[in-house]
Amino acid sequence: MLEWTVMSLFLYFPEDKSEYLPAAISLGIFAIAAYFTFRLIVRISKKEALKAKELEERLQHQMNNSGENS
Repeated sequence: MLEWTVMSLFLYFPEDKSEYLPAAISLGIFAIAAYFTFRLIVRISKKEALKAKELEERLQHQMNNSGENS
């Protein structure tokens, strides 16, 4: 019972629905920023994976060449 009373203090539903507009705009801005940030992280991650694969292949090639020379 006490928990419901405390949580109901934070609920506020305005009569004037235009008060929702600033919240909707900021939500939209942050959602778009989050999407572009996610895409940037994925792009960077793919580049890093490609670099790691190239390094692995180069090291494997060096290991094979040094094994043949021994």
